[in-house]
Amino acid sequence: MYWNVWVRTMRNDIDESRDWQGQLLECARCERQIGQLEGHCQLGHACVHDRYARRIDRFFRWNPDLAREYLKHPYFEVRAVAARYVEVFLLPQMLADPDETVRQSVALRLPVHSRHLLELRKDPHREVRVRVAERLGFKDLPSMMGDSDYYVRQIVARRLPAGYLPGMLHDPDPEVRKVLARRVATDWLPVLARDSDLSVRLEALRRMEPQQLLAFRDDPDWRVRYEVAGRLEPAKLAGLCHDPDEVVRELACKRWAETVTPPPSLVSTQKPLNQESFHG
Repeated sequence: MYWNVWVRTMRNDIDESRDWQGQLLECARCERQIGQLEGHCQLGHACVHDRYARRIDRFFRWNPDLAREYLKHPYFEVRAVAARYVEVFLLPQMLADPDETVRQSVALRLPVHSRHLLELRKDPHREVRVRVAERLGFKDLPSMMGDSDYYVRQIVARRLPAGYLPGMLHDPDPEVRKVLARRVATDWLPVLARDSDLSVRLEALRRMEPQQLLAFRDDPDWRVRYEVAGRLEPAKLAGLCHDPDEVVRELACKRWAETVTPPPSLVSTQKPLNQESFHG
């Protein structure tokens, strides 16, 4: 019962056409009244004054040439949507917009090598800097390696040319270092394989060559030793057959035994014939 009431309330609320201040909209009072008569807007479907971003977007899709007239609109959704349609040369005036949603729209449209996009590298809101990090050219991307937000640095670590990655090996966030462990040149993997965070060590070990794993047989975490036991050259596993962890011991001994005795599939299971079999 309560759910049905809530659904009806929400449906009525969405069906109503109200502006960003909650006032019912009337076409007769709109400056776009003529446009409405000509089919360039529609109340409840495509309206620049509606509080719902989808209806605002539909209005500008129908009337992209009008976007420049709404860059100073008091409702941030109108400004943010207008920024998607306005001519690019008008975007710089919106760099200092008080709302981060608007600045995100600007960051998504500015040219990759634009000095204005570079200005947004220091934006106070992380979502704006995320958009910048996703679009910035490789030449300028290293300047965001030290961003204060870990997720921005993750994006940087995913996009940076490989030659710059060693400069982030000591990033304070393990999620960033995990990205590095997946991308950095193999020469740097031993550094990350000794990381203080287990997940980083495992990511690094999974990319290392089997002969490099010998140095990690004594890692304090059994999961690292298990990874070593599963990939180290079998002839070098004897030490791990005495590992304090049962799971590591079993894997190491199984792989080691396969190198010093013939595999079971090669040992004949047929009983030797005796003389009685020849005489019935």
